[in-house]
Amino acid sequence: MDTAVLLRMYRKMLEIRCFELRAGELFERTEIPGATHLYLGQEAVAVGACSTLKDTDYIISTHRGHGHCIAKGGKLPLMMAEIFGRRTGYCKGRGGSMHIADLDIGILGANGVVGGGLPISVGVGLAAKLRKTRRVTLCFFGDGASNQGTFHESLNMAAVMKLPVVFVCENNQFAVSTHVSLACSVQDIAQRGASYNIPGHVVDGNDVVAVFEKVSEMVARAREGAGPSLIECKTYRWSGHYVGDSATYRDKEEVNNWKSGNDPIARFRGKLIASGLLDEAGADEMQREVVEAVAEAEDFARNSPPLLVDEVAEDVYTEVNAGAVE
Repeated sequence: MDTAVLLRMYRKMLEIRCFELRAGELFERTEIPGATHLYLGQEAVAVGACSTLKDTDYIISTHRGHGHCIAKGGKLPLMMAEIFGRRTGYCKGRGGSMHIADLDIGILGANGVVGGGLPISVGVGLAAKLRKTRRVTLCFFGDGASNQGTFHESLNMAAVMKLPVVFVCENNQFAVSTHVSLACSVQDIAQRGASYNIPGHVVDGNDVVAVFEKVSEMVARAREGAGPSLIECKTYRWSGHYVGDSATYRDKEEVNNWKSGNDPIARFRGKLIASGLLDEAGADEMQREVVEAVAEAEDFARNSPPLLVDEVAEDVYTEVNAGAVE
């Protein structure tokens, strides 16, 4: 892989980590409204997967979607303004953490409904096929969503119609508080691809290069018209299901082992330094730059005008020409 691509991936992972740490702090201090589901520990999945896409390709996100947005090119100031409820945010402060979208760069939105993005990705894939645009859609979802009816319906339809969709399951081991072993009848969710006669692959979700390589292969396959695929990225969410969840259902030693021994950013940093593509000083400098960028994004949000109560319904409805409807 090109050195510039690898370093860009590392920076993106740092941006996600720093953004999420700060968002968690701000939420705990009640400075941002709504609910927040942090992406800490899963950075390699979003960055590895989205780095395979063109600007014109699409992603469908989830309730834990900050990482996906940043990895696809979302701007930190606009994201921070959105979760602060400011008019300068991506959705003018109306969507908040779980509904950030930027159609210009292919971010078709996060979704607060578990498994809700799966059918949307099928519709987007069908549109791409009918229009012959050769655009590919990455659909992110969690292990919990793989037990929803929308998962099976969407994979079946995408397979039958050979749609250019790559389904990326982020298996972070828990659907809220239920461990995947208690909810899935198969050891690997990727095995379910066989039910629809599509490729199913398991990848180390904490190895950004491994994610990139496998997703890249499946994206190229989809772009050439060979249809959908299912990739299961095994990873782990560091925090509770949402900010404020004490996560007492998890073993503390297990959490610490994932944090200390399988941190995707620390692993990638070590590989870059070992290969001579980055040194300790350069890595530390990049970290400082990213921390500063997140601080600037926060300043932008704080200095932006808030969404007013009488503006909440704006952009929800539009004027319709009655004659045109008739």
